[in-house]
Amino acid sequence: MTPALAQEVHALDPNLAPVAAITMQKHVDRGTYTQRLAVTLLGMFGGMALLLAAIGLYAVMSYSVSQSTRELALRMALGARVTDLLRLVMSRGLLVTAGGLVIGIAAALVLACEFQNRLYQVSPHDPVAFGCAVLLMMSVALISCLLPACRAIRIDPARALRA
Repeated sequence: MTPALAQEVHALDPNLAPVAAITMQKHVDRGTYTQRLAVTLLGMFGGMALLLAAIGLYAVMSYSVSQSTRELALRMALGARVTDLLRLVMSRGLLVTAGGLVIGIAAALVLACEFQNRLYQVSPHDPVAFGCAVLLMMSVALISCLLPACRAIRIDPARALRA
């Protein structure tokens, strides 16, 4: 279609040189490239931050379990059930996560007004977005705490108390 359009323009005025024709989708893509790049980078950095948070929480919980090996072994020797130990270790990790979520939500609510002009069809205090973020962080925290908790229930009480 481009050659026919160029021929028609040249027939109307031989002095005009038709510009390269591009589709409307390409025109829109060129106009929104910087925004798409910024959103892609923001998503990548957000994913990396989530990964670092998960690794950090796992490391803290793993260290906490290794430091409380004797306590957990004593609890097992005195008759604590596996579910009690899981609940104890998981509650410690989720308490840390809940504290971080409270601080993070408060900071996000304060800083959301700064980004209000960059949001498209989303309010800066969107409860769905905040709810999804909380659910995502809590699920990552559950997984990060579950691994050290499973390691805690495999402790041999006799060996741990002798050491």
